[in-house]
Amino acid sequence: MTDLTLYIANKNYSSWSFRPWIALTAAGIGFDEKLVRFDFPGGNREIKAISPSGQVPVLVHGSVTVWESLSIIEYAAELFPDRGIWPEKQADRAIARSISMEMLSGFRALRGACPMNFRRKPGQIAVNDAVMADVARIERIWQEQLQRSGGPYLFGGFSAADAMYAPVVNRFSAYQLTERSDTHAYMHSMEAHPAWIAWRDAALAEPWIVPEDEA
Repeated sequence: MTDLTLYIANKNYSSWSFRPWIALTAAGIGFDEKLVRFDFPGGNREIKAISPSGQVPVLVHGSVTVWESLSIIEYAAELFPDRGIWPEKQADRAIARSISMEMLSGFRALRGACPMNFRRKPGQIAVNDAVMADVARIERIWQEQLQRSGGPYLFGGFSAADAMYAPVVNRFSAYQLTERSDTHAYMHSMEAHPAWIAWRDAALAEPWIVPEDEA
């Protein structure tokens, strides 16, 4: 048992839950996991008793409640400064936070058209120019950071920035959105991470189908 509890939604679909979960897991931070099912029409009303926003993820630490993916990651980084959640160098941390915020606030066309879905059989769907513009921007971010760091992750070792883009890796794979070899190399590194594999296996074992999250 631990004094950290992370409330998450269905693993197959919940990209917002995936981000802090993989960040904490990859950093070796122990936490209790509580699943809040969202396979009901209109979501799950019970979460409002836990989450100020009525959404997940939510981290509860004693009397402290933290919501929103990036805020949870930042809180964990302050609790465990020796776990390398953010890159070691100051300049790298600044860039990592910038691209993480860009992920948090942007790429709405991609997220709307291509929901995260680990059970989906990979295959292309018709997407518009706005989606492909999001894809191009994300690939530019990845290319720049991988060239700077040498990989295999965006800043060398796995960091919060990789966690923030983890759902995009699934989207690129599930909807076959890119043919770039350097993008695929990064995706393969992410998909081989033990934390990724643990989430994926749990997602594949879930029985729930949420029609509104199926492209």
